[in-house]
Formats: sequence, C-alpha cells, structure tokens
Amino acid sequence: MHRVLPEAITSFLESGPFAVVGASTDRSKYGNKVLRCYQQHGKEVYPIHPKAAEVEGQKAHAALADLPVKVKAISVITPPAVTERVVREAAAAGVQHIWMQPGAESDEAIRTAEALGMSVIAGGPCLLVVLGYREA
Repeated sequence: MHRVLPEAITSFLESGPFAVVGASTDRSKYGNKVLRCYQQHGKEVYPIHPKAAEVEGQKAHAALADLPVKVKAISVITPPAVTERVVREAAAAGVQHIWMQPGAESDEAIRTAEALGMSVIAGGPCLLVVLGYREA
C-alpha cells in the first residue's frame, strides 16, 4: 500500500488553487463535503462536475482543462476506473499534487500519477479529517 508522508500533505495544502474532481451537488456525498471543507478553510477551490452548472454556489466546470486558472492540487472523489483517467487529465493540465480520497485510488492510478511526476496522497487519511470539516 502507498505510504503517505506528512510532508506530502503539508506540501499539498500549501499548493492552491485547488479543484475537486467528483464534486457533487448532493450534500450527503463526500464529493460535496470535500468541496465545502475547502470553502470552510478559505481555500480557492473549483468544482469539477461533468453535468452540473454549479456546486455549492460556485460555477462548476466539466473538466480540469476547462478551468479559468491553473490549479496545482486536486482532490479526487471518483470511482477508481475514473481516477485513472483523471490522473492523465491532471498531468496534461499541469497539476502537481493529487489527493485520491479513500475509495478513489487504485494501484494503476497511483503508479501512473507518480510516473507523470505528481506528488500522490492515497491510501491514507481523508482531507476532511486532516483539515477539519464541520457539517453546516
């Protein structure tokens, strides 16, 4: 299993702006909670959702390539097979850090992201635990 180093988490959190790939309009889903967690901590964050016009009051974008700014770090809350595709899109968009939330990771996605030069957080803690999330 992939080992998560505390320095990787610190570096990730210092790397904004951020995007949440797999942002959800459903407030009970982790894809929504992770977005709200970034918002609660005043982070510049962009929701990635293929169909929604907005998520939590922010304009949603269909893909990383559609963002108005370059993001350096992304949280991924997608099924593992989708995460594998997201890794390649992230590399093409210049993303340097990828945090695969629990359940989104696969060995293939981790290997590919590392081979493409990204710092990877996977198989470890959830962003909600690390940053501290409050249900609002």
